[in-house]
Amino acid sequence: MRHEDTGAPRAVERWTSTPAFLFAAVGAAVGLGNLWRFPYVAGENGGGAFILVYLLFVFLLGVPIMAAEMTIGRRGGSSAVGSVNRLIAEERRPAFWKLIGGLSVLIPFVGLSYYSVVAAWVMDYVWLALLDAFRGLDGAGSLAQFDALTSSVGRQVVLHFLFIAITVAIVCRGVNRGIEIAARVMMPGLFVLLLGLVVYNVFTMDFAGGVSFLFTPDFARLTTDSILLALGQAFFSVAIGVGVIMTYSAYLPRGISLPGSAGVICSLDALVAILAGLAIFPIVFQFGLNPGEGPNLIFVTLPVAFGQMPGGWFIGVVFFTLVFFAAFTTAIGMLEPVVAFVRERVAMQRPGVTISAGLLAWLIGLPSLLSFNLLGTFFPLEWTGRFVGMTAFDVLDFIIANVLLPVNGLLIALFVGWGISRVISVEELGLGEGYRYSTWLFIIRFVAPIAIAGLILDLWL
Repeated sequence: MRHEDTGAPRAVERWTSTPAFLFAAVGAAVGLGNLWRFPYVAGENGGGAFILVYLLFVFLLGVPIMAAEMTIGRRGGSSAVGSVNRLIAEERRPAFWKLIGGLSVLIPFVGLSYYSVVAAWVMDYVWLALLDAFRGLDGAGSLAQFDALTSSVGRQVVLHFLFIAITVAIVCRGVNRGIEIAARVMMPGLFVLLLGLVVYNVFTMDFAGGVSFLFTPDFARLTTDSILLALGQAFFSVAIGVGVIMTYSAYLPRGISLPGSAGVICSLDALVAILAGLAIFPIVFQFGLNPGEGPNLIFVTLPVAFGQMPGGWFIGVVFFTLVFFAAFTTAIGMLEPVVAFVRERVAMQRPGVTISAGLLAWLIGLPSLLSFNLLGTFFPLEWTGRFVGMTAFDVLDFIIANVLLPVNGLLIALFVGWGISRVISVEELGLGEGYRYSTWLFIIRFVAPIAIAGLILDLWL
């Protein structure tokens, strides 16, 4: 039975407190983008100068756009689709803007399907660390271990299913009894583990080398490509355009500052990325490893170090548990927008919707999983010329991270900046009509769209 889509807000659950919302939102933003992608991207692009540009984009563009996304969510009080539809009806805007709602459900759903493939590797590496399987590994042995893991189809299918099943189990319990409790436990745990690793590195690893690499700017190594990459990483890491911030904001009561919340979320997200660098690079330099190793940095390079250092068994367990926490809280945030959308349209309770969505995400993720074994030589869009040599996993990752995310971020900025009235944005943001609001509006209307359009054009021209 389909519910009539009137654009009116539905009755939704509410966060029990501001910290509950912030824990959940930070958990959704902090993920593999911070602990897996950020360190190797920074390593490949010279460290300090790249990080400065990245931080500039997080605070100059990330905070204003996130506040805009929150404006849609809280004003609409519904799923991403329902919230956008309500604002379109209220402001009498063209149906074209419904694309924002659609993308804000499609992106997290497809993203979860292949994100959980990498998260399953993390689960496997927690187990390997517990078994002390890194002891005595050299580079070739670590690479062989990783290849053996990814080439084991049955093992990967089971772990992929298990990760999504755990995610489903939390989301089934709802906002307060599921998502909120998981975030309250895992986010403090993540920060404790991360800070513990950093302190450990201060006393036992080449901490000075890691700090120098991260914070000594070498602007000679900055290129146009690396600047645009920093912009893309900023968007990727703070979850702009994914749909989760919009959905979580629908559960926000009045009285909570949207710009203040966006500032806290982006600050903590950037802090985790920096701390991740301080947790990883001192180990890398201590053992003479390559900081620009690429995606293999945490799955191939670091296990070599864990296998050689005193207490490496324990450090390996802590590190991969930390990465699992980050991946898990993000996966919860990816599933919730889909569940919220379906529940508005289908007369089915939350558990049934969540299980169905999780199973479908698992099935859709199988081609991505098989890209590392049975379908490793299958390049589905090679005929286009743009996707030569890309597996199903690579294609999905490229389209989501480099096409749909920036496009949705661009649409959100344009819609909130130009498509809705000042009355709504002033009321929701609570900035008044002074210079702070004018600055935010200028960034949303002009600076952010130009920067995002530049990123998109650079990728395709």
